[in-house]
Amino acid sequence: MASLILVVEDDPAMLAGLCDNLDIEGYRFHAAGDGKTARALFESEIPDLVILDRMLPDVDGAALCREFRRKSESLPIIMLTARGEEMDRVLGFEMGADDYVVKPFSILELLARVRVHLKHRALGRPGDVTTQRVGAAEVDFGTHRVLREGVPLDISAKELDLLRYLVERRGQVVSRDRLLSDVWGYRSDVSTRTVDTFVARLRKKIEADPSHPAVLLTIHGLGYKIVSDI
Repeated sequence: MASLILVVEDDPAMLAGLCDNLDIEGYRFHAAGDGKTARALFESEIPDLVILDRMLPDVDGAALCREFRRKSESLPIIMLTARGEEMDRVLGFEMGADDYVVKPFSILELLARVRVHLKHRALGRPGDVTTQRVGAAEVDFGTHRVLREGVPLDISAKELDLLRYLVERRGQVVSRDRLLSDVWGYRSDVSTRTVDTFVARLRKKIEADPSHPAVLLTIHGLGYKIVSDI
């Protein structure tokens, strides 16, 4: 069955355009022009991906993003916004967004990001990777589960993508630009604060003391690495 995408956008013309393009690409979709409708559609059938406008008439998009994230840890969420400031991006990521697209945007670029996120989610389904220890956590990339002292932790799809990428390159230093390109599919001119925000979120899950990381290290001037003896 084709992937289901929930599109939440209060501009009727943009909403129609997004849905038309998703239809052409062969996706199923649900369309919502406000938060109330989006919540009802989400409850009726949990989508495979959400495209979510940051500014809605009845609810803050970031708050709605946080609600969706609580209900589905692995759900990819792409946030749309007319705001380009870095701190607004950081807020979206902190609320659980996996990606951030600033209006006006290229529909081809957005569709490419949709494909990448859906592919990554499919690769994370049960049976493909065994559980392994990463710092203070037990991570099963196949079932999208992270346990710490036996307690399940919330982790977004993009956080898991980043952790998987670094674990697969354990002992190697990976630059922020490379992470943006390979994990997010961003161009080199996109702010690197994105990576820093996600690294901070991961450290809270895998480090015994996130303020003094011993597993996910910053190599100043170069990037990040997961230590090899994990």
